[in-house]
Amino acid sequence: MTTGSRPPHRVEIEYCTQCRWLPRAAWLAQELLTTFETELTELALKPGTGGVFVVRVDGEPVWDRKEQGFPEPAAVKRLVRDRVAPGRSLGHSDPGS
Repeated sequence: MTTGSRPPHRVEIEYCTQCRWLPRAAWLAQELLTTFETELTELALKPGTGGVFVVRVDGEPVWDRKEQGFPEPAAVKRLVRDRVAPGRSLGHSDPGS
């Protein structure tokens, strides 16, 4: 699948293996892949330690559990949308639409 003239976007979810946060990371990954199936070219789950749970878009952190707590999926979707598909409505999960 090609992205045409759109640049490829990569999301990474780094999660703590010691805390057993893989199910949470995998669920969030599924939500993002479903929502942004045409905008994302890759979504990676990156094992980490020390309580890490960070969502990055194209290498830039958009959510860090240590600073912001655990994210609600709608909040992460808005942040990812702002990077990969600005102006796109997220429907019922987007209070601004």
